Amino acid sequence: MSTHTLSVLVENKPGVLAHVAGMFSRRAFNISSLAVGPTGDERVSRMTIVVDGASTPVEQVTKQLDKLVRVLKVVELDSAASVERELALIKVRIEPARRGELLEVATVFHANVVDMSPTTIILEAVSSPAKLDSLLANLERYGTCELVRTGRIAIGRGSGTFIADRAAGAAAAATAATGPAASEAATSAAAAGGIGAGTQAAVAAADMAAVAM
Repeated sequence: MSTHTLSVLVENKPGVLAHVAGMFSRRAFNISSLAVGPTGDERVSRMTIVVDGASTPVEQVTKQLDKLVRVLKVVELDSAASVERELALIKVRIEPARRGELLEVATVFHANVVDMSPTTIILEAVSSPAKLDSLLANLERYGTCELVRTGRIAIGRGSGTFIADRAAGAAAAATAATGPAASEAATSAAAAGGIGAGTQAAVAAADMAAVAM
């Protein structure tokens, strides 16, 4: 499967995740995984979205995300120029006589034992998605009985950083939602670190209109 990793900066406000997920649903885009969390700026969250390039037009996904008012920035991360990681918790049913064999496999893949019962062992693995898939393939013969994966997160290599100009993003959002006449007021609100309740409602309406285009 050919996957593409999109890193998306969004405003850290209620309903943003629902707007993004709603756009994917309305456009029938398929999400392979989605992880979201805070950034160094408490007003901004970062989403890592993995899409299947074979079934989903990645360029269209990027264009539609850019149309959402609360989305500040979108970039596709090349796997060769970024570090990708995923966390998995794996519960394996194992006979006591074979535990040593299982632990050897875990050691090879740098997986840690985080819980143990008379019949099961829970492993914690943090690695690239490809290496994690290889670990799971090696555990199949023991009988994996439960699996939880976080989804992929990624960050670009090198000295470059992926950040958003908060003031410019907020001003552009308000202008798109309410029109040029409100741009001066929007810029002042952005500089103060917030947007009024009326503008927030307009922004939500603009999101809906953008994805319908």
